[in-house]
Amino acid sequence: MSKILEFFGRSVSSLDSTELRDVLKKQICPFTKTRCFKTRKSQSNVAIGTCAVRYGKEHKNVLICPHRFLYKNQVFCDCIHLLTLHEPGNEFHIVPEISVPGGSIDFFLASVNNGKVKDFVAVEFQTMDTTGTVWPERQRFLAEKKIKVNAADRQSNKTFGMNWKMTAKTTLVQLHHKIETIEHLGKHLVLVAQDHLLEYMKREFCFNHLASPGKIGDSMHIHAYSLNPSGNDFSLSLKDRFSTDADGIATCLGLAAEAKVELQTILRELERKISEKSLMIIP
Repeated sequence: MSKILEFFGRSVSSLDSTELRDVLKKQICPFTKTRCFKTRKSQSNVAIGTCAVRYGKEHKNVLICPHRFLYKNQVFCDCIHLLTLHEPGNEFHIVPEISVPGGSIDFFLASVNNGKVKDFVAVEFQTMDTTGTVWPERQRFLAEKKIKVNAADRQSNKTFGMNWKMTAKTTLVQLHHKIETIEHLGKHLVLVAQDHLLEYMKREFCFNHLASPGKIGDSMHIHAYSLNPSGNDFSLSLKDRFSTDADGIATCLGLAAEAKVELQTILRELERKISEKSLMIIP
């Protein structure tokens, strides 16, 4: 049984040899509509293309590419209720990578009227960081599909693991830096993650004080998604919602940070990046 679940956005069980050769040639991520960004260090022209893998004795479906969360914009639709200043008639825009004190935010979901941002929600994606390499598993999967691959790659005993501890700790530290900025502005920050990562965080860190389901009044929200079989493919479904504030994240880590920024700074940057390309289409 292959440990590769999704390849260039497609369930491996749904790909025949002809389709597989086509996706290998194009190397396009269906979620970004651009070339897959995960490439081999030794071959920058070769995209790895693995979105999700089967891992562990429990055969967990684990996402390893954050772009997988972009499917059908569902995770952004699940944040709309946090746009408390949104009014009917406003457009929704998805704006990537805005810098704030403490780092950059992956995406902003903005409510826009006549080119002016009326409200926004900051959205961070987090999937699992892996240890080792997925490459041999990828090559064995291709060989099973009758695609010619390098014999040494196929026979390699190198494997991969999940860096649970580092992923969880780094995520919470980054959230703590950023939530102080977002909370200072009176806005919301949403962490979009998989249920398996959240379950690990709940075991290893103090999460007892988090509200479930999330409260709109809280500045920090965590949306946990499960990856489930759906016909010949896989679908994301919202499994849990939690919320807290900057102090709540600090309780998890015992850290402190200062991060203040004027609201107009972020609004100007958002409005500079708003275009037809950023317009969110709701299917």
